[in-house]
Amino acid sequence: MIRLIRPYRPEDRAATLLIYYRAIMEGTAEVIGEAERIAWAGTPEIDPITEDKLTQQWCWIAEENGRPTGFMSLCPDGLLDMAFVIPEVMGKGTASALYDVLLAKARAEGLPRLTVLASAFSRGFLLKRGWQIDSEGMQEYDGYLYHLSRMSLSPV
Repeated sequence: MIRLIRPYRPEDRAATLLIYYRAIMEGTAEVIGEAERIAWAGTPEIDPITEDKLTQQWCWIAEENGRPTGFMSLCPDGLLDMAFVIPEVMGKGTASALYDVLLAKARAEGLPRLTVLASAFSRGFLLKRGWQIDSEGMQEYDGYLYHLSRMSLSPV
């Protein structure tokens, strides 16, 4: 396996939508019910009306043997917005490699605080990396309630 972490390009949009979809639909199947996953994941199809928000963020793509396997994005205000990998690489270092690049960028930009609204699935990953839970609660999304944690990290 040859892993490459590189900056996002607009032509990666379809790949990131599929990674997002598969990470939710397959990767969280043991912790989130099917109806909730369907509501959260939406469709892996590009909506031509919706702007590609990843072009407005710092975003990185993980590739293994030339195939996109994950992505993470960071907003200029310090919000860790997107963090998804395909099920085949979960637990194999892809998310960690992406996170290391994201954290280095946050430090290089001098961001004093990173924030995230984390699902139950991603909370453990972030806690292992020093993030703290600021608050927890239920949030409605498309008629379903999700347990989410507001978390933060000082990247210095």
